[in-house]
Amino acid sequence: MEIGAKIKRLRLKNGLTQEELGERTDLSKGFISQLERDMNSPSIETLFSLLEVLGTTPRDFFDDTDKETKIRYTPQDHVVHKDEEAGYEIDWLVATSNEKEMEPVYLTLYGNGHFKRFEPSLAETFIYVIEGSVRLVLGSTEYTANTGDSIYYEASDNHQLINNADGKTELIIVATQSYL
Repeated sequence: MEIGAKIKRLRLKNGLTQEELGERTDLSKGFISQLERDMNSPSIETLFSLLEVLGTTPRDFFDDTDKETKIRYTPQDHVVHKDEEAGYEIDWLVATSNEKEMEPVYLTLYGNGHFKRFEPSLAETFIYVIEGSVRLVLGSTEYTANTGDSIYYEASDNHQLINNADGKTELIIVATQSYL
C-alpha cells in the first residue's frame, strides 16, 4: 500500500497545498512532502489527524477493494425531466453530477420555453448553443447567443434562459457546483 500516494491524492482532491495541510495538522510542509514520497511514516495519531482533515475515515483510506470510478456514461445512465408547462426538457448527462464539481446537462427549449430562474450563487456556467437561439437574462442585462455561439458567466446575479427562436433551441450547459 502506498500511503504517501493516497495522502497526496486526497490532499489534491481537497484543493490543499502541502503547506495548508501542514498548517491544519500542525505538521511541517517538509514532513508532508516526505510522507507523500514515502520517505517517512506517520504515527497512528498523526495519520488519523491527516485523515480527519482530508475528509476520510481510516476504514475508507485502507479499503483496497477496487472501486471502479465510472468514466463513460451512456444514454441509459441519463436522467431526463420534461416540463411541458415551462416548455423545456433537461437531460442530466451524468446522473450523479450533483455530487461532483461540474454538472453537464443537455437542455432543449421548445416554442416559447424558458428554464427556471436561478438565484445568485458562486457557480460558473458555460453554455454552447447546438441549435437555435437563446436569451440569457443575467440580472438586468440580456444576452443572445445563436447556433455555434458560447456563453460563459459567473452566476453572481439572478439568471434565466429563455428560448429566443421560433422553433426549438438545444444547448449543452456545464455549471460548477455552488457552495453557498
